[in-house]
Amino acid sequence: MSKPAVAGSDSVGGGRHLRRVLGFWGLMFICLGSIIGSGWLLGALTTAVVAGPASLISWALASVMLAVLALAHAELGATYPIAGGTARFPFFAFGPLAGFSAGWMSWLRSVLIAPIQVEATLSYMDRIGWIHDRADLLHANGTLTAAGLLIGSGLMLIFTIINILGVQLLSGINSVTVVFKAAVPLLTVVVLMTLAFRPSNFTAGGGFAPHGAHGVFAALPAGVVFALLGFEQAIQLAGEARDPQRDISRAVIVAMAIATTLYLLLQVAFIAALDPAALTRGWDNPVGAGNFGPYATLAAAAGAAWLATVLYVDAVISPAGTGLVYMAGAARLSYAMGRERVLPRPLARIGRSRVPVVSTFLAFVVGELAFLPFPSWQALVGLVTSAAAIMYAFAPVSLHALRVRDGDRNRPYRMPSGTVLAPLGFVFANLIFYWSGYEADWKLGIAALIGFVFLALTRRGIPSGERSGLRGKSAAWVWPWLGGMILIAYFGRYGGTGALPEWWDLVIVIVFSLAVHYTAVRLAVPAEAVDAAVRHEEEGESVPPPPAASTR
Repeated sequence: MSKPAVAGSDSVGGGRHLRRVLGFWGLMFICLGSIIGSGWLLGALTTAVVAGPASLISWALASVMLAVLALAHAELGATYPIAGGTARFPFFAFGPLAGFSAGWMSWLRSVLIAPIQVEATLSYMDRIGWIHDRADLLHANGTLTAAGLLIGSGLMLIFTIINILGVQLLSGINSVTVVFKAAVPLLTVVVLMTLAFRPSNFTAGGGFAPHGAHGVFAALPAGVVFALLGFEQAIQLAGEARDPQRDISRAVIVAMAIATTLYLLLQVAFIAALDPAALTRGWDNPVGAGNFGPYATLAAAAGAAWLATVLYVDAVISPAGTGLVYMAGAARLSYAMGRERVLPRPLARIGRSRVPVVSTFLAFVVGELAFLPFPSWQALVGLVTSAAAIMYAFAPVSLHALRVRDGDRNRPYRMPSGTVLAPLGFVFANLIFYWSGYEADWKLGIAALIGFVFLALTRRGIPSGERSGLRGKSAAWVWPWLGGMILIAYFGRYGGTGALPEWWDLVIVIVFSLAVHYTAVRLAVPAEAVDAAVRHEEEGESVPPPPAASTR
């Protein structure tokens, strides 16, 4: 007899529970709204500088890699539809220590996205003449001025209020903004391809691949992968899905298909619309120094000044909408770790509007702090991409382990060829981590160590009789994996010493990843431990939907 998919779990805080109200469209728009943010506004220019026209290969490669990771998340999310899923899938498969490792990376990455998107919004606003003349928002090095901090904090506060008022309001606002956010880039593609399509640009400035394969791979963390991140946000809010077994996998897959198609078209339109004269000396400066609005610049040059105005409006709405959703995802992740008691228990407290209120306020505070030490939007992208790679890596290895240990459970969606694609997905995530560069990777290692300080302090506050075992043996692969990847990055060709020969560095990452993957699957917790952990999550996290709603 097969085990049922998870329906929900217990709550903390006055008997309140998360409310299951999100349908397919709400979940799909949450995914799409997370993916379409500042990445499309800023990513094309950055990646073209790094890889030239071969940036198209970067987008195609990233879309394939992330599609595999999205399929793994789709199966896990449909099978175990609970809040903060990216923290909980490894918890089921490898115990609390591994669950915390994944959850901490997931939360760190998610909680930084909102301030990244706010800085992207302010970067665009600062390039609008009448705003710049009245309120200088950015210093020359990209840091926020006092006025920038004030406006940025105001946006973060608005995100917080909307999240506190409830997931239905969040979903409604996001759905409206997503329609605009998707329409504007599609309109941009049509206008630029109609007015300024120059096929010769695809071989100009040193040829199709002026920086070779290195440029193609380096473009991935420079903006390509960052732009395509976000499909997992439906997984984080799965505890509030009305029919998660049916809707989550469909929402993830449809959103990824739409977004990847749109991004590829945008890169084609961007390259083709460039002024050929700007490419005579290469791709270092294709649209002008310091310009944060490449599509607006190209639209104005093509005689579509009206489109430039639309793009400036979208530059405020698009990143802000993404930041709103990511704050919700960050709150569900810290909520999940609070429930697992690897972070303080109050983080799992549910407010009157049936959302994790303490976790939402924490996301606001940390987001505010993130404005201070980082110089600009681009400075945060490498770190966040590196954290996302670690977060995504936990999904395929957890999927493989849970298929082995919990294979009898009903799986409404199954990733095709799972025994092949799961290890391949783990390899892909590790390659993205490697391409993010040593500078971002070692900083992420420090961030992981800081996380374990919080774990130790949290456990000290739990009476010894109530502490669950960390299952260190099942998580024994995690630190050798992270340490090994940072060591490879140190000797690698992306910000490291360059000691590893070209192509052999990729072979080393692939072989190392496969060894870790299969070792981790063998170390997974016993089947009865998985079942016990999942049953605990079935004890009432979410209010079940009314009978009529469940059939919609």
